[in-house]
Amino acid sequence: MMMMGLHFMKEVPFRDVYIHGLVRDGQGNKMSKTRGNVIDPLDIIDGISLKDLVAKRTGGLDKETANRVEREVKKDFPEGIKAYGTDALRFTMAAMAAQGSDVKLSIDRVEGYRNFATKLWNAARFAEMNECVRRRDFDPASVKETVNRWIAGEVERTAAEVTAALEAYRFNDAASAVYEFVWGVFCDWYLELIKPVLSGDDNAAMAETRATTAWVLDQILKLLHPFMPFITEELWAHMVEYGEGRTSLLTLSQWPVHKGLASEAADAEIGWLVNLVSEIRSVRSEMNVPAGAKIPLVIVGADKTAKDRVATHGDTLMRLARIDEISFAKAVPKGAAMVVAGEATAALPLEGIIDMDAERKRLARDIDKAQADIGKMDAKLDNPNFIERAKPEAIAEARERKAELEGIVARLSAALKRLEA
Repeated sequence: MMMMGLHFMKEVPFRDVYIHGLVRDGQGNKMSKTRGNVIDPLDIIDGISLKDLVAKRTGGLDKETANRVEREVKKDFPEGIKAYGTDALRFTMAAMAAQGSDVKLSIDRVEGYRNFATKLWNAARFAEMNECVRRRDFDPASVKETVNRWIAGEVERTAAEVTAALEAYRFNDAASAVYEFVWGVFCDWYLELIKPVLSGDDNAAMAETRATTAWVLDQILKLLHPFMPFITEELWAHMVEYGEGRTSLLTLSQWPVHKGLASEAADAEIGWLVNLVSEIRSVRSEMNVPAGAKIPLVIVGADKTAKDRVATHGDTLMRLARIDEISFAKAVPKGAAMVVAGEATAALPLEGIIDMDAERKRLARDIDKAQADIGKMDAKLDNPNFIERAKPEAIAEARERKAELEGIVARLSAALKRLEA
């Protein structure tokens, strides 16, 4: 290609070459015909039955090898491989293409990113059902609602992060940034926060929020297009713009570049709400609070800012964290689990909702078990024979398991400390 370009076009056809790591199977093994672990991308895209997969992987092998490969295929893919589509596979490869590392192509990861595509589709349906249509005069820098100023700033930051990563050929970082924004910010928080606005009676706030939602979705489709070209182009064509159909392809649209959209005040306010709801949910999970139970929330040592935020977002806080009432106090109630809420402390009185003594014993027991497992992992990793003889992926798995156990101990210890406070 280089020589043909220089000869016929009198110019260099490309100046940069991207060299990615070796694509291995889900266990980190090199793919080979005799191993029977070669993954055909078309089988992931279109799907393949177990019968056809066995025939494909055993063709041309001697009987003994073919029998072994057949057993392994039936074990790994008892129902064959489902059809996950091009976008899910493409996003998986980008998300796992860390520089300097090989790619362990796991079907589970592909399925996870297929679910991500479904999440995006459902978000677009939500916007359509709530009449979220772009306005010709819409300017993201002029939105007034706090939640809309917050999401506009998040779009600016995400676009800058994705752009910088792509320019540096860090495709995994770019994919991770847009994934976290779409799922962890837009779907998990923004769409939940605006539901009361979309069903309320403030017409001005509703109109602004609808336009903002449509604008954010447009930016998402642009940022995702390099990784998921088919679903984004499809949604782009079907989403209404200015009340009419699109007149151009997404691939020809301008790449999002935004400046001046971030708002420190909006970031602080919505960040406070998101953090508080997340902490309360963590406490509920760690303390085995029944999912359907509503609990009281006591804000201790609240300043004017905290009180204003509770007044503004109290209903949303109660809905998302399953709180039945919010009150203020100067001291922490007895039998309450505590979390930090900005400059104040949020207390969750759990006495009477859970068995406090039994919960303390359970947490202590789980901590002891996790610490014992950490000891086993340390013994294995400190064993020279294991380090010398084990496969690199087995060593990496042991280290990952130890880190996971240490995280569990940290979370359980924090939960126990809350109960003992």
